[in-house]
Amino acid sequence: MYKFEIARITPQPNDNVTITFNDLSGTYPTPKSGQFLTLSFTFGEREVRRSYSFSSSSALDEPLAITVKRVDNGEISRLLHHRSKVGDVIDVLEPQGLFYYEPDADTERTIFLFAAGVGVTPLYAMLKTALVAEQHTKVVLVYSNGSPARTLFYDELQAWQAQYPDRLTIVWIFSNSKNLLNARLNRDYLLRIVQKHMPPNNEALFFTCGPVFYMDLVRFTLLGMGIPDQHIRKETFHFPEEEEDDDEREEEPVDMTAHDIVLRFQGMEYNLSIPYNRTILDIGLAHKIKLPYSCKSGMCSTCISQCVSGAVRMDYNEVLTDREVENGKCLICVAHPVEAGTVIEVS
Repeated sequence: MYKFEIARITPQPNDNVTITFNDLSGTYPTPKSGQFLTLSFTFGEREVRRSYSFSSSSALDEPLAITVKRVDNGEISRLLHHRSKVGDVIDVLEPQGLFYYEPDADTERTIFLFAAGVGVTPLYAMLKTALVAEQHTKVVLVYSNGSPARTLFYDELQAWQAQYPDRLTIVWIFSNSKNLLNARLNRDYLLRIVQKHMPPNNEALFFTCGPVFYMDLVRFTLLGMGIPDQHIRKETFHFPEEEEDDDEREEEPVDMTAHDIVLRFQGMEYNLSIPYNRTILDIGLAHKIKLPYSCKSGMCSTCISQCVSGAVRMDYNEVLTDREVENGKCLICVAHPVEAGTVIEVS
């Protein structure tokens, strides 16, 4: 754990705030643009973790910052919006996430960034990094919002576009637009944008962050254009504090057996019994094992582990590829053993 002190809290449009930190340890690892910060809070015996993407860029001389949207029933987002103040000290974990952009000063390519609402946060960090750390890369930001007044980083992005007019293109999409054809991102509109800005050499990367349906639209349209899947990267912007609708929950599994497993972590072995309705992470934490985790919903990469023997099922997976799952990778925050004697190694 590291300790961050809140240095500044900046109100943003559409119920967002940007929180800027001082690293009290002075040893915090440099995050890659697009990664997220996990905050840890302790309430009595209960630890609560929440993850928020860095909106700051390591390529610039700017302090570490995250941008947080207020969620009506969100325990931590409401705390950060309404009770936190400059000078507060918060426990944080090292940077996490496989969704990031690493600049190459000598490269020449085009980066397409597709964002909806607060999903722009990690893409904003990538945009700044690509423009500053690379000399030839062009950036196309396709950004959907309700209106300019509700758009996060609207003024800042206008300034970046003015500074890099030949390398940064922003396609503003506002749902309150009178031009209904361009009021929302759809398949035909997306095709036109990509075809217009795709470089002749087809050297392009695609990043998208927003609701699942939004990212599915982007990904499937790009795949239909022949874009290789490995050039399309996504980050699900998910609020773990939001309650699920009853009709969206999965049916309970047929197998209601508790299975005994061996959990290997930091040179130790733990024998645990995992009930059918609890995850491996749940039981590990209940036994006071300091396992790595963040989102608890299968949407980040913090708890990636290896199923050495036996088998597990996962409730949800937005991180691992089919091949990785076939090779035994799993996310213990959503994983349940389906065989007795399953062995899990936690990274």
